[in-house]
Amino acid sequence: MPQPRTFKYSLPYWCLGLTEWNWDMDRICRTAKEIGIESIELVPSELLPVLKKYGLGSALAGNGMPDPPFAKGVNNPKYHDQVIECTRRAIDECIEYAIPNVIAFTGYRWTNAEDPASAEISREEAITNSVQALKALAPYAEENGIVICLEHLNSRDGSHPMKGHPGYHGDDIDLCAEILRRVASPNVKLLFDIYHVQVMHGDVIRRMRQVADLIGHVHTAGNPGRRELDDHQEINYPGVMRELKDIGYSGFVGHEFIPTRDPVEGLSQAIQLCEV
Repeated sequence: MPQPRTFKYSLPYWCLGLTEWNWDMDRICRTAKEIGIESIELVPSELLPVLKKYGLGSALAGNGMPDPPFAKGVNNPKYHDQVIECTRRAIDECIEYAIPNVIAFTGYRWTNAEDPASAEISREEAITNSVQALKALAPYAEENGIVICLEHLNSRDGSHPMKGHPGYHGDDIDLCAEILRRVASPNVKLLFDIYHVQVMHGDVIRRMRQVADLIGHVHTAGNPGRRELDDHQEINYPGVMRELKDIGYSGFVGHEFIPTRDPVEGLSQAIQLCEV
């Protein structure tokens, strides 16, 4: 009998489906099954039925916003109606497909998300606005047993549209934590992305301890480059994952990296490094 694992693992669809790998959903699902990954997350709505064919679940749903989904977020009242409507629909999808979590974003710091030259939203305004939108969503999430996960993203890496997000307001994990503590709902939590925390702050283990009670979902990737978790990058994943285990995290770990070599090899190594 295989030994039980420390963590449950998830694979974001986009890492293989929307990058140069260009794998179809069936191949992604077969690969996940081959290496014991239980979830494909952030799956386009039309592809969710494919998961059932392979006996897979999904740990995290997208928020249903137009691409890029992290641009127009809860920090800006201009987009609140759209964000709330899309997130409520995403929660309905979570109910239908037994997905426990749905992603949320602060959005860009500009008053017009499509215009970096527009006026900036202040830090306190971003917190106040985000709390307002998330408090509006929290009762629906609580009623249906779904957790909204607000993601901290890095704004430093502008080399690739999925390696960093210049202009993203939630690039400070303390700001994200402040928002969540003011919302004060058990169903509104933090998506702790180890890669993004390392890019923006470093000191990953201490920061993980500081927000331990807020963590609802976890992502990994190697830094720099959002690549594999191997020895070509700087994060000590066994140490970080040992801390994640010690704080009692029991959710999914999503391996959200862009493979630079055989994905099966890279994902298998990632799981091995994280099993502490």
